[in-house]
Amino acid sequence: MQTRPLGRSTTPISAVGFGCMGLVGWYGTRDDREGRATLLEALDRGVTHLDTAASYQLGDNERFVGSVVRERRKDVLIASKYGITRDAAGALKIDNRPQSIRASVDSSLQRLGFDCIDLFYLHRIDPTVAIEESVGALADLVKQGRIRFIGLSECSVQTLRRACAVHPVSAVQTEYSLWAREPEDGMLAACRELGVSFIAYSPLGRGFLAGNFRTLADLPERDHRRPLPRYQDANIAHNARIADVIRDFAQRKGCTPAQIALAWVLAQGDGVTTIPGMKTRAHLRENVGALDVRLTLAEQQELRAQVAAIPAQGDRHGAAMMQAIDR
Repeated sequence: MQTRPLGRSTTPISAVGFGCMGLVGWYGTRDDREGRATLLEALDRGVTHLDTAASYQLGDNERFVGSVVRERRKDVLIASKYGITRDAAGALKIDNRPQSIRASVDSSLQRLGFDCIDLFYLHRIDPTVAIEESVGALADLVKQGRIRFIGLSECSVQTLRRACAVHPVSAVQTEYSLWAREPEDGMLAACRELGVSFIAYSPLGRGFLAGNFRTLADLPERDHRRPLPRYQDANIAHNARIADVIRDFAQRKGCTPAQIALAWVLAQGDGVTTIPGMKTRAHLRENVGALDVRLTLAEQQELRAQVAAIPAQGDRHGAAMMQAIDR
């Protein structure tokens, strides 16, 4: 397993991490036996970076991940997040208040069964709370030994700079892939300048760029990808052309579309790592195999140009979540 340092620290982070959100039923059906086997094999293969969050299945994701890896704590760099909540009516709410952050860390530690969270993110940025106040609360948690490193998710460059002025930020997590390249509009450069690791989530377009599905009919009835605009019938037929570009390129390289998509993201800088979602050992092995795929600069540029010629249609999140992204 290739590793890269986390932020300015000497702590290594696996280049291919493990996005745990789908393990307990977010995408399709839940299979705890296969999920457990996949997590444990990931550790055996050197995948040390496991990413979960308080909001994933109302904490059940943290409970499951913690129960599986607790006996191998020394092999794990665990990341969790807080900030996405719901109000009494069920509407999306972003909460970065210091008292809420402290309470959430306590709850996450209890669910995980750990005494410290390695990397803790603000899951989204709360516009009603100064980022300095929120990061100050996280800095206090670092001093107390309850978290080791601070991260921000889907933040703007301005927010990142303000946060770094309070305490070093070790990681920024944002969606990044061949068809979601917004981080190239300043965030990747800012991370390089500030010594912040960039963690790409959904590097496979939630499985679409890997060719795992092509139409809504391919997804289970309760799959949480179904409502997303990018996969609606009006958009998905157009977007399938992007998946076809990646598939054809993979055939030329003698690998899978997922491996091409991951290799492209990993080639965008030494400070870039990925957390593809995985539910099966087969997908784990395929994703780790991306580390053996080498893309020349010319190949990277060719892929970029071909995908750019077919701009993706539809937002990558629903309206409420898009509105919650810090700009």
